[in-house]
Amino acid sequence: MSKCKSRLAIIIPCFNEELVIKSTVETLFGVLNRLISAEKISEDSYIYLIDDGSKDKTWNEIENLRATYGEKIKGTKFIRNYGNQKALIAGLLGVREVGCDCVVSIDADLQQDENAIETFVDEFHNGADIVSGIRNDRKTDSFFKKTTAICFYRLMNLLGVKIPQNHSDYRLVSKRALDILAEYQEEGLFLRGFFHEIGLRTAYVHFDVKPRMVGCSKFNFLSLTSLALNGITAFSIVPLRIIAVLGVLTVLGSFLLMMNVLYEFFVMHDAPNGWATLVILLAFFGGLQIFCIGIIGEYLGQIFNEVKGRPRYIKEIELK
Repeated sequence: MSKCKSRLAIIIPCFNEELVIKSTVETLFGVLNRLISAEKISEDSYIYLIDDGSKDKTWNEIENLRATYGEKIKGTKFIRNYGNQKALIAGLLGVREVGCDCVVSIDADLQQDENAIETFVDEFHNGADIVSGIRNDRKTDSFFKKTTAICFYRLMNLLGVKIPQNHSDYRLVSKRALDILAEYQEEGLFLRGFFHEIGLRTAYVHFDVKPRMVGCSKFNFLSLTSLALNGITAFSIVPLRIIAVLGVLTVLGSFLLMMNVLYEFFVMHDAPNGWATLVILLAFFGGLQIFCIGIIGEYLGQIFNEVKGRPRYIKEIELK
């Protein structure tokens, strides 16, 4: 593609980010102005902020930024906290409604290298509809978070959800990808899996992660576990097939055990004792049954949430 000016939107999901949001926006406007000067994006590019039900003064800061930068600051405020994925979806659909050629999503703490946005835009101009950010390393993560993240990506790929390791929600998507997203009405849409699944031309950009300067991460073990379970149940039925295989193996094992008992009783004329083995087997298969029921319950929960047909989120205020 020839060099052209594209209208770029940057979306930032925010939850209790009053300490960092002003400096983050100022930094990103520096990136936008540099790209405008290089004639890579148009002058009507803008930033769109989503307040995901913050309990602090995040929305007040957003309104102050609107007063300072005018319509280059847009955004919406949720009536309560709905979670990072739904805030991202609201931002993506929000900028689609406002109008843009491409959109970049980035975290409010700006740990992701904002200078990679220029490379994102270059890849977009080269024909990519999706440009995914890939972390170079996890040096800024704790040992626990690093280990669980590695396990998450390996498990997702093992279960058929093919997403690159260290892939994040730092990405650029085109207007074409936004139009496809608007057709997906799933309540629990997992964006990392979605953007890989739709099959549009994708480029990958590696970036460094900076230490968080102020505040703390809003992700904890429970929220990350919930994200992982949602991703698996939304894009893979492999766990259900594993349950079916376990059922067949259990029946086969029980049959072999029965044959052994009959052999000892009729051929060896010896009543089998082995009560300890029996207790262990009962405990093992009891636990296995509960585990399998739990997996089925996760899928039933997904179905339950989808069939209710409730809105993903409710907006309280919107700045366009």
